Amino acid sequence: MTFRYRWKELGLFIIPFLILLLGMSQLLLANRDQTSSLSTRNLPPIQGLIPILGLIALFVTVNIVLSFFFSRADQMLLPLVGLLSGLGVLMAMRIGPDINRPTLGTQQLIWVILGIIMCMVTLFGLRRMQWLERYKYTWAVLGLFLVCVTLVNTLHVKNLDSPTHDQLKLGPFAFQPSELLKICIVIFFAAYLSENRDILAGKGPRFGPFRLPPLRQLGPVFMMLGIALLLFLVVRELGLALLIYGLFLCMIYLSSQKKSYVFFGLLLFALLALIGYSLFSYVRNRFAVVGFDVVNWQHWTAAQTNFAENQGFQIVQGLITLSSGGILGAGLGLGHPTIVPVVESDMVLTAFGEELGLAGLLALIGLYLLLIYRGYRIAMEARDPFNQLLAAGLTSIFALQTLIIAAGNIKLLPLTGIPLPFLSYGGSSVIANYIIIGLLLRISHNTALEREGLA
Repeated sequence: MTFRYRWKELGLFIIPFLILLLGMSQLLLANRDQTSSLSTRNLPPIQGLIPILGLIALFVTVNIVLSFFFSRADQMLLPLVGLLSGLGVLMAMRIGPDINRPTLGTQQLIWVILGIIMCMVTLFGLRRMQWLERYKYTWAVLGLFLVCVTLVNTLHVKNLDSPTHDQLKLGPFAFQPSELLKICIVIFFAAYLSENRDILAGKGPRFGPFRLPPLRQLGPVFMMLGIALLLFLVVRELGLALLIYGLFLCMIYLSSQKKSYVFFGLLLFALLALIGYSLFSYVRNRFAVVGFDVVNWQHWTAAQTNFAENQGFQIVQGLITLSSGGILGAGLGLGHPTIVPVVESDMVLTAFGEELGLAGLLALIGLYLLLIYRGYRIAMEARDPFNQLLAAGLTSIFALQTLIIAAGNIKLLPLTGIPLPFLSYGGSSVIANYIIIGLLLRISHNTALEREGLA
């Protein structure tokens, strides 16, 4: 154990800490008696800052622990996810009382604390990454088990022609198997594709001007992909299907560097999308929302008004909320984001858009871009093919989830039920995301040790 203090990480934490303290103060001021004038008597009490101060103390503690045991791990990941997680806690505290869930912010804070603990457990528990690669089929079996659990749970749903969330009730808690399923799939894909990357990069059967991948080597991958996509057909999770298929395309391209694989994958995706569109009315409704004209609301017909008040209500309200935010927003705690159904999870981006404005949304997107950049940089610097694919696949989870849910909120893609990483309310999502961060930190630390000849 060598001690090398992570001053860069601590310095990068200063800005998130200040933003979170200012955001909590603004939220407390917004909740005070609006009829009274601002004075030293009604400034927010220090007790109101305890949740954020506790979160700051936890991140400083993690910074010290990492300095002792993982001093060479990437120093930008935790400040980025710390800011995103803190903003998610603030928004849960802001929304909770308005939706009759006053403890929502406290619950989200607890999930973030548990997520940080799981991140550290992942770091300490994975001294060597090779055993993840060695037991790739174990991870595949675990993924299939999670799929089976979800499918069995879906049998209790009465209306199968409607979107359902893959939630399992475990006492007072709700657990989403899909959050762990995506990690299992990435580990299996990374291990199997890195083992067969030379064969995949070779020449397969020809189809016109293109060459297909060697189907024999891709058999297990297609099997895992096909079973996972059953979640779309049975559980009606359109977002999860998009995420899993997107991960497959990203990783097959990264392992083979062949654009033809992506081309055929997109053709197959178009075919599957057409089948889903023809089979399920809820898919047709979501595509109808994408093409719905919200701008010219003065000229709506009776049928369009009925559509906006029923099937398209969530998206229409979300767009109204976004537009009312303007450039700089109404201010944290001063908007009305709860007019949007399920704003705490599916539509949380609209809440930030109203209260932080377009400038705030662009800043959030910038944070995600930095997070994705650091993840792919960790992948590029890794020396082992498995670590490269694993880091790239895990980072692709963040990239695809952010793209899918953000595009759904602004009506560029059909809205799906997957959470926005770190910002949306949900314990399963927060814990799974911090496990991913733990894996990325471990890969970056091991890579640095290998480069210095200390591994």
